[in-house]
Amino acid sequence: MTHAQTVLVLGGGVGGLVAANTLRRLLPRQHRVVLVEREANHLFAPSLLWLMTGRRKAEQIARPLERLRRKGIEVLRGEIERIEPEARRITVNGRTLEGDHLVISLGAELAPQTIPGLAEAGHNFYSLSGAEGLRDALRSFRSGRLVVLTATPAYKCPAAPYEAAMLLEYDCRRRGVRGQVQVDLYAAEPGPMGVAGPVVSAGVREMVERKGIAYHPEHQVTGVDAAARRIDFANGASTAFDLLAYVPPHRAPAVVREAGLVGESGWVPVDRHTLETRYPGVYAIGDVTGIPLKLGKPLPKAGVFAHYQGEVVARNIARAITGRGQPARFDGSGECFIETGDGRAGFGGGNFYAEPTPQIALKRVGYRWHIGKLLFERNWLRKWF
Repeated sequence: MTHAQTVLVLGGGVGGLVAANTLRRLLPRQHRVVLVEREANHLFAPSLLWLMTGRRKAEQIARPLERLRRKGIEVLRGEIERIEPEARRITVNGRTLEGDHLVISLGAELAPQTIPGLAEAGHNFYSLSGAEGLRDALRSFRSGRLVVLTATPAYKCPAAPYEAAMLLEYDCRRRGVRGQVQVDLYAAEPGPMGVAGPVVSAGVREMVERKGIAYHPEHQVTGVDAAARRIDFANGASTAFDLLAYVPPHRAPAVVREAGLVGESGWVPVDRHTLETRYPGVYAIGDVTGIPLKLGKPLPKAGVFAHYQGEVVARNIARAITGRGQPARFDGSGECFIETGDGRAGFGGGNFYAEPTPQIALKRVGYRWHIGKLLFERNWLRKWF
């Protein structure tokens, strides 16, 4: 009989949630699955775009992680203070835990403070508090310049800033103030979703500009003056704003950096198919990883990849413990919805590991994809809890 083993899953986001659930389903009950997370609730982040325009409330898109205990998953709430990957050991709230297998799914740390003035000047709609603040500000915003900003060229959920601009434009039309509001999107990157290829990038840009949203690529922000309501860029340009919605810089969490897990990219290098790090029995999945592609850009950071990677890692750990099942490999496939407002959405997907370039197709905008995202939200929250 296999001796009882412990799998530590760090992080209760998409990847960690899927990994813990899949492990619990595949492993006999003698083996422990421990999920470690500092927050009490899992937040369905894609729906923050609906929350910021008043279409959702926080309680509708969050679920308590304590519910996982009913499935036999141990939930430890606390701040991870230290990771010792060579020993597969962590410290949480001053308590030391050791595992036979370690899955790191701690995501990307949002760091608006690294851009002078950014946090004070606008609303970070990638966080719950920021999306709620933007929602509240929109209620009294009836005229002026609304700016959506990506602070750096690389960030998670590559479609989200473009969706945000279109949903904010739709909100202004719905409230009857669009004629008095100018909507601008300033992007640090050369074009939307560049890793998906020029056809997809051009298609998303067309969606945005068709809404009358002015798109300004290759504008790298250097600082924001909250009092003057001015954004300065590295190319010498500057722009005024009356309401600012932004995507902040991302970086690997401090505890991951301090553990010596990150590589030259600033993210955790892993085997692109198994997600194993250079430490045996230690895996990293989702936004915390850096996976280079043939075309010279990294695999985008997106929940869909964290999901599939979580399944792969869980299946391979279960196989290592039980000796049953076939080896699993992450093949780089992924897809996402692109909300455009007016009850419509687009849809893109394909293989990001395809060489020499990713093979991604963009579907025509329509009502069916918006309905698809509504169903996906409902089914996700139902399935994993």
